[in-house]
Amino acid sequence: MAKTIMVVDDSLSIRQVVGIALRQAGYDVIEGSDGKDALAKLTGQKVNLIISDVNMPNMDGIAFVRELKTRPAYKFTPVMMLTTESQQEKKAEGQAAGARAWMVKPFKPEALLAAVQKLVLP
Repeated sequence: MAKTIMVVDDSLSIRQVVGIALRQAGYDVIEGSDGKDALAKLTGQKVNLIISDVNMPNMDGIAFVRELKTRPAYKFTPVMMLTTESQQEKKAEGQAAGARAWMVKPFKPEALLAAVQKLVLP
């Protein structure tokens, strides 16, 4: 059975690029346009990994991860931040919220898939 990865980014083009790379690698993909949209789509189904942007309207990626980790079904779901932010403070804030990995845009699809393979839940 295919593993499911949620991609949360306010940029449609980023969601498309990441979605294409993941689908070609055999993953199922759920997309969210920001933190609020993503939380609304997480209804208890198994998600093996979440890839989220940091800077988004309505609810940013760090607030999204904090909220996600309060939900029993997603407490242990690994989260990778995919963002233009590379400052150490932002990374520390993301890790404190519960993010397991940090990848800076622009990214290479191969590097993204390698990180996904390391993080994705069995």
